[in-house]
Amino acid sequence: MTAKDPLWELIRSEARRDADEEQLLASFLHASILDHERLEDSISFILASKLGSETLSSMSLRRLIDDALAGEPGIGVAIREDLRAVLRRDPACRSYSTPLLFFKGFHALQSYRVAHHYWVAGRTVLALYLQSRISEVFAVDIHPGARIGKGIMFDHATSVVIGETAVVEDDFSMLHEVTLGGTGKIGGDRHPKIGRGVVIGAGAKVLGNIRVGEGAQVGAGSVVLRDVPAHATVVGVPAKVVSFPIEDSPSDDDPEDGAED
Repeated sequence: MTAKDPLWELIRSEARRDADEEQLLASFLHASILDHERLEDSISFILASKLGSETLSSMSLRRLIDDALAGEPGIGVAIREDLRAVLRRDPACRSYSTPLLFFKGFHALQSYRVAHHYWVAGRTVLALYLQSRISEVFAVDIHPGARIGKGIMFDHATSVVIGETAVVEDDFSMLHEVTLGGTGKIGGDRHPKIGRGVVIGAGAKVLGNIRVGEGAQVGAGSVVLRDVPAHATVVGVPAKVVSFPIEDSPSDDDPEDGAED
């Protein structure tokens, strides 16, 4: 018997309400949410439906996603924390079912989690195939070797790039067109390390094996080439420290405030 999952029950109640109010979408809401017993079953159906292709069918992809979710329960924990993060931080989001159904940043992140599972398991060709397919479908390019925590929000997410040796700690938020990349000058461990609670504004580029400290904010359009102190706000090209905010974790605020000013 499936254990009680309060978040999943809430999502199902939202879907039932929406199906009653918008009957044209009732079959879509049943197929995506209401026909499933667990959140994991729902997300595997949604992702497989979006990522399926002539090369790898939705049915085959769903089996791979189900196997990853069963083999690594931490993915399910991260999915729930990501949903909570989006609802808490995104003022355009008014229900848990909204990112689950409609937000490509959320979909790309959960798809990456599956690809990362297979990368760590040594199935690198499969992981790289998934990376390529995620990029094609969602316009989000995350190398499966990157390490990303939980409680993550990718707002809008178009043109996000995260490199192979990047590390992103928990409670991170960023907007579209952000790059966590290398400088192109060195190999090995060459990508940024992002501390807990960091916010990165739209269009920012963080390049090289540098650290952005806990609770820092990176302004929109900035280019960061050096370490950023914890709780600092940096802006500009190249980015420079302009202030130290009062908030310990600015990612809990609306990312369209502060970091984008």
